[in-house]
Amino acid sequence: MKSPKIKSILISQPKPEGDKSPYFDLAKKHNLKVDFRPFITVSPIHYKEFKSQKINIADFTAIILNSRNSVDHFFRLCGELKIEMPPETKYFCVNDSIANYLSKYIQVRKRKVFTGKATEVELLNVIKNHPTEKFLFPCSDWRKPDIEKFMKKNKFQFKEALIYKIVSSDLSDLTHVNYDIIVFFSPADIRSLFENFPKFKQNETLIASFGATTSKAIVDAKLKVNIAAPSVEYPSMSMALDKFIEARNKEKK
Repeated sequence: MKSPKIKSILISQPKPEGDKSPYFDLAKKHNLKVDFRPFITVSPIHYKEFKSQKINIADFTAIILNSRNSVDHFFRLCGELKIEMPPETKYFCVNDSIANYLSKYIQVRKRKVFTGKATEVELLNVIKNHPTEKFLFPCSDWRKPDIEKFMKKNKFQFKEALIYKIVSSDLSDLTHVNYDIIVFFSPADIRSLFENFPKFKQNETLIASFGATTSKAIVDAKLKVNIAAPSVEYPSMSMALDKFIEARNKEKK
């Protein structure tokens, strides 16, 4: 039985702002219907709830930041708690994009900012050169265990701070909508899928996965990963989709 031509994709993230995105280019190149719908939303932890964690932000000399959400909600809390971070505070960011985003809140050139190449594991190679710092990791209730395991194993002074939660979106309006490909970016996306559609069956739907932890969540849910990124060959999801669709649709000509 021949595989059907790819005509539609659902991206489980918010629609990009502006008119420039590799997904828009993908839609135009392959004449696709590409829809964006975040499967998860961010719910901030109120500063009164944060206080129950008995964490004094001012006690820490280094902050680990692994997403823009962590940056936004960390400085939101600092504002609500009327805390101003000292100029000598060190910031350890997963990648340059997050480090640059810091400039929204601080003058980066006057602070000490360290970055990894792309992943949390790579950032740990930078962190290990600063064993005397007191590290705070502002995070969500859905985070990878890599940082915590590394810090405890190497006996760093370290504390996690829950500053926002990941909540499943209401996707009930998608009940009777079908897509050829659904793209997932986090294990929380898979949780949301089954919270909204407990009886979901993959059938002929193709599933694209970004990241190893997302792929594991998909497999654990008894689903099949058809397209995976990043990889050496396809470092971005848009590239992986492009090559897959190009090959699949070529078969149909």
